[in-house]
Amino acid sequence: MSKSKVAFVLLGVLLGSLGIHNFYIGRTKQGVIQLLITLLTGGVLSIVSWIWALVDICTINADANGVPLS
Repeated sequence: MSKSKVAFVLLGVLLGSLGIHNFYIGRTKQGVIQLLITLLTGGVLSIVSWIWALVDICTINADANGVPLS
């Protein structure tokens, strides 16, 4: 089943530093890494995770199974 591109973008912008957008499309490993970067640094490096989320938003066209986002 295709995931929504709009939902992915909103999750990335609003909760990108926590990696929630990656969990949504099935990229669990990257979601956990972003979540840990933010939590283990007490939010100090959350800007790094958020920038990573913005890059994801601009470059991702399919979920973890290769199904295009609609």
